[in-house]
Amino acid sequence: MTDFVLNHTSDEHPWFRESRASRDNPKRDWYVWRDGRSLLRPPNRWKSVAEGKAWTRDAATGQHYYHAFLDFQPDLNWRNPEVRDAMFDIARFWLDRGVDGFRLDLINFLYEDDQLRDNPRAFGRRPYFWQRHIYDRSRPESIESVKELRGVVDGYEDRAILGEVCSDERADSVALLGCGTDALHLSFYLDFARCPWKAEAFREAVGWLEEHLPAGGWHCYYLDNHDLERSITRLGAGPGGVARAKVAAAMLLTLRGTPIIYAGQEIGMPTSKVPLRKLRDPLGKIYWPLSRGRDGSRTPMQWDASSGAGFTSGTPWLPVDPSFRAVNVERQIALPDSLLNWYRTLIRVRAEHACLQTGSYRVLPDTPQGVWVYVRECDGDTIVVALNFTPRRRSLPASLAPASGAKWRLLASSDTSRDERPTAPIALAPHEALVLEES
Repeated sequence: MTDFVLNHTSDEHPWFRESRASRDNPKRDWYVWRDGRSLLRPPNRWKSVAEGKAWTRDAATGQHYYHAFLDFQPDLNWRNPEVRDAMFDIARFWLDRGVDGFRLDLINFLYEDDQLRDNPRAFGRRPYFWQRHIYDRSRPESIESVKELRGVVDGYEDRAILGEVCSDERADSVALLGCGTDALHLSFYLDFARCPWKAEAFREAVGWLEEHLPAGGWHCYYLDNHDLERSITRLGAGPGGVARAKVAAAMLLTLRGTPIIYAGQEIGMPTSKVPLRKLRDPLGKIYWPLSRGRDGSRTPMQWDASSGAGFTSGTPWLPVDPSFRAVNVERQIALPDSLLNWYRTLIRVRAEHACLQTGSYRVLPDTPQGVWVYVRECDGDTIVVALNFTPRRRSLPASLAPASGAKWRLLASSDTSRDERPTAPIALAPHEALVLEES
């Protein structure tokens, strides 16, 4: 699959260079240009996701162009049919060359309110959230364009579209799925990646999605990506970090839905502290030291302990994180209890059991605080996943018992001392992930 940015182009793109050349240029309406409220005031008070104003005045033509993100990323005008046709032609270009589909960048930002109305004021943790973004994102027209793109993709065999939905509203993550079969195949569920390290938080987030997913729709879970602090750092680095990462991996790979794994997550790469002089992310340069930006999650993959971490013999785009001598693929392959081999175990177990791919999901009630137990079932098979988010032993309820005449069989456990045939009462070790099959 290839990344596909539909919302904007670079300000150096030939389309935009033509668009800004003059007010009557044929490409002028390919972008969102408007007169300001006055000479120094933009058309409205929308904020860009990157903070600051969402409008930049072009001195040559005296108008402002809209950018939902950084000023060198002008938004395309999706209300112009020529723009829609051009972007769908680009999709066909890559589909004809055999790509399996697209990861659609910020797909809920395609359209803005046609009247450019000001967003209502709100209270939030940073200036972007001082507005309720009802007019500059997640407009209903975006869904219609995604449906059009789905029609293009459905003209090819075995292709899919995965949408990045950036919003603080949960409902937006499912809205772009349409009725479940006519829009996105998959939609990133941002609230899952935002959860603190609490069993109850993840359980509630998954429960909400299970309840609101449209019929025919499908789940998609992730913990790491190129815009987020890495999960092993975000969810609690230091002692117990790898044990927590194993619980997180078990959760990701046994829930109902498609798991997304980001490069380096499977070995526990930390968020790197890239020095200011080597930052490449514009957000990091603007807001350092309040924020180091996203470069800390974008450092080279750590393959081995050699110079350049086996990623390159030259000078990489960003510096290799200092952890590479201990945290690398080569070393973890040789360690049976490593995080990498735990991921391999979970992927194998998932591949071998249809229950973990398409089975139903239900939560086992009355579990201790900090513990999440759920059941996956299909075609008479039953698999139980028990996750201990705490650093203490936790006893599982007596209600966790196999059917009459059946026994539990161990499929996977992050506790290497676990018996192959656990019997009641079952107690979870600190930060243990346990996967059992009824047999």
